[in-house]
Amino acid sequence: MRDGPLPRGEEKARAVRRMFDQIAPRYDLVNRIMTFGLDVRWRRRTVASLSLVPGARVLDLACGTGDLCRELARAGARPIGVDFAWGMLARARTRAPLVQADILRLPVDDARVDGITCGFALRNVADLETLFAECARVLRPGGRVALLEVSEPSRALLRRGHSFYFNKVVPAIGGALSDREAYRYLPRSVVYLPPPGEMLAMLERAGFTGGAREQLSGGLVQLLTGTRA
Repeated sequence: MRDGPLPRGEEKARAVRRMFDQIAPRYDLVNRIMTFGLDVRWRRRTVASLSLVPGARVLDLACGTGDLCRELARAGARPIGVDFAWGMLARARTRAPLVQADILRLPVDDARVDGITCGFALRNVADLETLFAECARVLRPGGRVALLEVSEPSRALLRRGHSFYFNKVVPAIGGALSDREAYRYLPRSVVYLPPPGEMLAMLERAGFTGGAREQLSGGLVQLLTGTRA
């Protein structure tokens, strides 16, 4: 994705799928390096926020290579990974069942799962309202959702440092190890995210109660949670 206006709608979906198919071979390596391994801690916090009981059935949306699926399995859940990028699924390192599908149109019956996770994909979907409504549809009443995404620190000094690292260093690392154009797009894609209050309001409109937002690692990432009414 070159500089210029970011794609929208179906054009965005096609571009995102192509990009993740392309960067799949070294996706995990780049993640570990550019987050200094903090992404492992963030995913564990995401799973813990679901308050799972043993055997809970959990969908991991935009599962990629299966990092969250592995954490869910360690917590005693029965994860199912869903992603529309075949390249990512082909590189998955998990024993969980994997499904190639659009997370805006899940091949799951109503009220069939106990929890939903999603890691760093909210800014990549074409329509957040539709995603949240689909999460509400497939979750049983009382089921939990935990959505992990990038954020911007509230403290000015940390925010400036984060901006430099995210916009300059991350593309350099991605370019050296994988695909420069893709890792230039990822920092730019933050503009797709609505303000936190708006995302929480979307969750409420979709049918979730107790919506909450937690900032992790000084605000580098955010975790949105809610309970299906």
